[in-house]
Amino acid sequence: MPPIPTSRFDFPVPERLIARTPATRRDASRLLVVDRASRRLEHRTFAELGEFLRPGDLLVRNNASVLPARLRALRPTGGQVECLLLQPLGGRERWRCLVRPGRKLAPGATFTAPGGEFSGRIEAREEDGTAEVTFTTAAGEPLTAVANRVGAVPLPPYIERAREAAGETGAGAFPDRERYQTVYAEPSRQVAAAAPTAGLHFTPELLARLAAAGVGTADVTLHVGLGTFQPIATENVEDHAIHREVYEIPVATQERLFPPLRGRRVAVGTTSVRTIEDFLSRHAAPLPQPCLAEAGIYLVPPREFRGVDALITNFHQPRSTLLCLVSAFLTPGSTAGIDWLREIYAEAIGREYRFFSYGDAMLIV
Repeated sequence: MPPIPTSRFDFPVPERLIARTPATRRDASRLLVVDRASRRLEHRTFAELGEFLRPGDLLVRNNASVLPARLRALRPTGGQVECLLLQPLGGRERWRCLVRPGRKLAPGATFTAPGGEFSGRIEAREEDGTAEVTFTTAAGEPLTAVANRVGAVPLPPYIERAREAAGETGAGAFPDRERYQTVYAEPSRQVAAAAPTAGLHFTPELLARLAAAGVGTADVTLHVGLGTFQPIATENVEDHAIHREVYEIPVATQERLFPPLRGRRVAVGTTSVRTIEDFLSRHAAPLPQPCLAEAGIYLVPPREFRGVDALITNFHQPRSTLLCLVSAFLTPGSTAGIDWLREIYAEAIGREYRFFSYGDAMLIV
């Protein structure tokens, strides 16, 4: 099969359609329903999701919680530092981070929070631009506890730029801590550098209605990293080096991924798809213990899916690995989904759906 040019996943998104704030109510977002068998499109609202699900269907959700991981600090010279916590590395508060300004923060450089809540030391710089940082907190408490007090939500760049331009980075900013978080996020699972955004549309009331209609839920945890926002920079999609993300699957969820199935396995978001498909590529049966692994799977056309029968997802950025995944799911085992996805996105743009993390949703059945 010939390589797939990355340009096939490129398209213009009008600036006005980039959602920089969420819908007034979570389930008031629009929902574009795609029926793969009939190729029919329906334009609905997310609150109507239950009309397209059946008793026995299983929603597989990523319950990762977003840590307010963006920390601001000062160098000894007074220069400003922004440090984004990406992944704990073990030991005494050693983290993989993205720090700015990177050129001025070589190994050995230090910085301290304006209020003295923490200090950090750059231990090493990595080829991917990240840094290993050792932190010390003023009261010896966990860094995550400090981040929950003084950190900011790590919003995608297109949202952050708009907030800064509007002067909304202070205490009166939009309440992203609440809205850039799913209602079912587990506080004990603050492992995400970005929200699993397809789940942002659910409300407790909608989940209760679905449960009453016989739709089940099962949780996985994927430690969402910034790689989810990294565009494909190579000429062909196959040459892109996919990012890796840790995931956890409890035994109860593993068991529901295998026959006998009571209904369809409906993945809530591409992070859930990645978790399920990576797990099933390794295991032919449930494990006797929770699974802790690292997803390095790259889902591009043509691809067959072993554990996902339907997908809820948002509208993604051009040239992204998420578009590759969605196009593969539209027509499993074929590359025809690439052109069909372009047609679907053209329809969404024509009808002025809102795009990206705070945008509208799509259900593919």
